[in-house]
Amino acid sequence: MEHIKNEPTPQTLPASGGLLDRWFKLSAHGTTVKTELIAGLTTFITMAYIIFVNPNIMSASGMDAGAVFVATCIGAAIATLFMGLYANWPVGLAPGMGLNAFFAFTVVGEMGYSWEVALGAVFWSGVIFTAMSFWKIREWVLDSIPESLRYAMTAGVGLFLGLIGLKTAGIVVESPATLVTLGDFTKPSALLAAVCFLIISILVHRKVFGAVLIGVLSVTLIGLFMGIVEYNGIFAMPPSIEPTFMKLDIMGALDIGMITVILAFLFVNMFDTAGTLMGVAERANLRRPDGSIEGLKKSLKADSASSVIGTFVGCPPVTSYVESAAGVAAGGRTGLTAVTIAALFLLSMFLAPLAGMIPPYATAGALIFVAFAMMSSLAKIEWDDFTEMAPAAVTALMMPLTFSIANGIAMGFVTYTVLKMATGHPRDVSISVYILSAIFIAKFVFM
Repeated sequence: MEHIKNEPTPQTLPASGGLLDRWFKLSAHGTTVKTELIAGLTTFITMAYIIFVNPNIMSASGMDAGAVFVATCIGAAIATLFMGLYANWPVGLAPGMGLNAFFAFTVVGEMGYSWEVALGAVFWSGVIFTAMSFWKIREWVLDSIPESLRYAMTAGVGLFLGLIGLKTAGIVVESPATLVTLGDFTKPSALLAAVCFLIISILVHRKVFGAVLIGVLSVTLIGLFMGIVEYNGIFAMPPSIEPTFMKLDIMGALDIGMITVILAFLFVNMFDTAGTLMGVAERANLRRPDGSIEGLKKSLKADSASSVIGTFVGCPPVTSYVESAAGVAAGGRTGLTAVTIAALFLLSMFLAPLAGMIPPYATAGALIFVAFAMMSSLAKIEWDDFTEMAPAAVTALMMPLTFSIANGIAMGFVTYTVLKMATGHPRDVSISVYILSAIFIAKFVFM
């Protein structure tokens, strides 16, 4: 805790912004208005790729791309503003990568539900998450789910996202003999998606902030010079949000077949949120001497409520972004950082022509990079214990192979429960895991 002791005390810091200093407690957190604004800009640049990537993914479900673009900006702005003003945390929120792909390609594309019903499922998962955030049931569920399955969920979503990116780019294509095979790299889409991935990876390794955004825009520019991207301008008035505004089908999502979908949205969002917020709290020195984290309950409530709010404008689950750590590294310590991010998301609504120019292969390159980054959680799994390793592997592998996050989670839970019981370790299985496993088995048998 030496780094905390070396922080300036509130008494040694001058008031840095009058009302802002009092509202956000800037001096108490050892920061200034200027530092918070720079931190907000830093975080925004690292996560701004979502305003270009999300419309490309969600439009595959039949949603209007222009409306989704505006919904992404508004949903992210409202959620991040809520986080900043209510929880006073330097965290940016936006539609979650992975869950947006699950929404578009599995729930709508494979399962055949309308995007309105899929939004209804996101609404119910958000309502459950919000309710859990007001009672200790959230901690009970988080603590009762085995760590191996939590890590596997993150890695599995990464694999799922990676497969979608490779498929979209044409790097991986269908094969009647082997299901999938290598695509044709003489085609611009496959080649430029690979180039986008490599640009992002190199820039990330060199710690260039905004690497994903730079990669996406660079490849779009290359496509423009090659004549395969049409220039539409940069700035314009935002498109209408009417095609997606308040279009969610709440009652339609109560179909019994949507139970596993709602649970999938809930669990992935919940564990991703918990991991992100804990990580940001550590970097921002928000941990108190007694080990508790300042404002954690409020930040969890803000995050969970954001998913509910986002459905009204047309967003998949809105969640806290790990890229917020970039702003924290730049000195962000309070909600003023988040308010800055929110303002920048609102201003981004005027970039609709640029968003419309982003080609699918540029999006694919970003997806592949994000996928590989998420797969790093596999390193945390206890590979020496087969009863922990096998369920984790099943969870991670079955997500891309069945093209469903929900199926991967369900099969992982059932495998974990059966292996623990059959090897004489039934006490390793919590009550919640037993209950969920029973629900998943019933789903496989009767649906």
